[in-house]
Amino acid sequence: MTPIRDIPSRVRRRPVFRLATVLALASGLVLAAAGLSACSPAASVSGPASAGQPDFGPNVYVFRPSMPASSIEAKINQIARQQAGNQFGANRYALLFEPGTYGSAAHPLFLQVGYYTSVAGLGASPGDVVINGAVDSFNQCSQPAGASDCTALNNFWRSLSNLTINFPAPPSGASCQQTAEFWAASQASPVRRVEFNGFTSLEDYCSKPGYSSGGFIADSKFSGHPVVSGTQQQFLVRNSTLDGWSNGVWNQVFAGDVGAPAQNFASGGPYTTLATSPVTAEAPVLQVDSTGSYSVFVPAVRHDSAGPPWTGSQQPGRTIALQRFFIATPGDSAAQINAALARGQDLILTPGVYRLSQTIEITRPDTVVLGLGFPTLVPENGTAGMRVASVPGVRLAGMIFDAGPVSSPVLLQVGGGSRAGQGNPADPTVLQDVFFRIGGGGPGQAATSLVVDSSQVILDDIWAWRADHGDGVGWTGNVGNTGVIVNGGNVTAYGLFVEHYEKDEVIWNGKDGTDIFFQNEMPYDPPSQAAWMASPTVKGYPAFLVTHQAAGFHGYGMGSYSYFDQGVPVFATSAFEIDDPPGGELRDLLTIFLSTAGTGGITHVVNSTGGSSTAANPDAAVKVVSYP
Repeated sequence: MTPIRDIPSRVRRRPVFRLATVLALASGLVLAAAGLSACSPAASVSGPASAGQPDFGPNVYVFRPSMPASSIEAKINQIARQQAGNQFGANRYALLFEPGTYGSAAHPLFLQVGYYTSVAGLGASPGDVVINGAVDSFNQCSQPAGASDCTALNNFWRSLSNLTINFPAPPSGASCQQTAEFWAASQASPVRRVEFNGFTSLEDYCSKPGYSSGGFIADSKFSGHPVVSGTQQQFLVRNSTLDGWSNGVWNQVFAGDVGAPAQNFASGGPYTTLATSPVTAEAPVLQVDSTGSYSVFVPAVRHDSAGPPWTGSQQPGRTIALQRFFIATPGDSAAQINAALARGQDLILTPGVYRLSQTIEITRPDTVVLGLGFPTLVPENGTAGMRVASVPGVRLAGMIFDAGPVSSPVLLQVGGGSRAGQGNPADPTVLQDVFFRIGGGGPGQAATSLVVDSSQVILDDIWAWRADHGDGVGWTGNVGNTGVIVNGGNVTAYGLFVEHYEKDEVIWNGKDGTDIFFQNEMPYDPPSQAAWMASPTVKGYPAFLVTHQAAGFHGYGMGSYSYFDQGVPVFATSAFEIDDPPGGELRDLLTIFLSTAGTGGITHVVNSTGGSSTAANPDAAVKVVSYP
């Protein structure tokens, strides 16, 4: 069933893509107008737990091939229906599949994914878990004034990883939502380490207008059909193999992908294409072997790489037995978690909301912190949620930092103290699918969401969001000055999404840094121009500030959008500001004013270069190909 819920109003953008294009790409697939048929109540998923299966708590479901396929489908879709209206709720889920095959070509599984739900295979490679069918994220629909309005603009906080999806040929009479593997999602909805065989669409074209606002795919492989990008306004694909790519809207970036579209940003297209990714380390993988023993595989670092590392010989990396991990639940205090970390244990955070009375401290090199089902860390007393010492090789993956009611100076601090700035290029610290939120779920404030003081750090899919809708939202309510500050050298970012902060949204001070893909929306809600001035002569704040200290900085495929909704003209002098660092360079920049409603806009793309994007030219990309 398609999740049907009222959704908060977010700016409706107008990407240029038509259903006729989808029809052509579908190569004759019949797109029925009807939705999925009504779902029956979920049956119980029965069967004894595997020997040695750890206790991950009540919101982690482990499925086995021996379970009835109908029961698996019913349980997962029951959770999806429950989570459809849970954008700011407390429930979180991890849905894990033991190695084996689920569904068949004759009887495929159609599984849905809602908020705060991660779906993952437990195999050593994606081919160990095979789902014949689809794992879908659909549009959300509301009916303002009786008219259908279905989009994926608010489809956040869901993920898909470490399995193979074989999408079958749709049977006669299939509903529209059974004609593709759909992953219609926006920020904080990563796809990693997945093999897709068959027709895959990043737009839910079954309900319109279907807009979606950006996404992230890494370490994956697509075959049998071009990926339908559809209405995805911006997107990053990294170290994947593609069998074609259908189209693009504004800003689509490819780094280290086999079969990526050719670079064409300068000629009016949306594509920024880099042949290789400079330095990568894929996300840790929870896995179980044939004896039922669990472990976490930590992939090795690669340099100047292309394509996923699991498609050839055995993937390099290290394996950590699960006994090395402290498996935390939301009932555990920060003091208990810190005691386990101090004993030298790694950490698994099971699904739920962790209300922290003190900071979680990561002090040991090569510590792994792995979240299941989007665990959410909330500092209650104005402290940092987590602090990582200036040690190499720490891996953080799959978690949300949510600002608490007392303002925190920072939500996540990476590095600092007497060894600040040190790092090991052979053993970088890596943050993957780490997300930040200020407001939306209730009152929350933080001066800065993420500060990186360490060197040799990889940021791989970061969404820092000062909420523009939900509870506790307002210019003086969910106060957040800056999303990300980078002070360390040799920091590489892929997929940096930073939105709606009230001052400089990203400040980059570190030397020899790289950002590949940046997506930003300036704050919607400055109450006046006077309330939003960087200086007496500079209107607003840049979305991305590269200071003079940041020698050797390189940025690729960077977009900043504006829309001011307070009924008064508000302008930003420039979207990008670069203070002439030696060797600094920005490529493929754009700005857009998002709607025919609203006032004001952005006067220049970068410094005093580039035209304006304002209410006078809405929905039109204004570009600068290279600066300086």
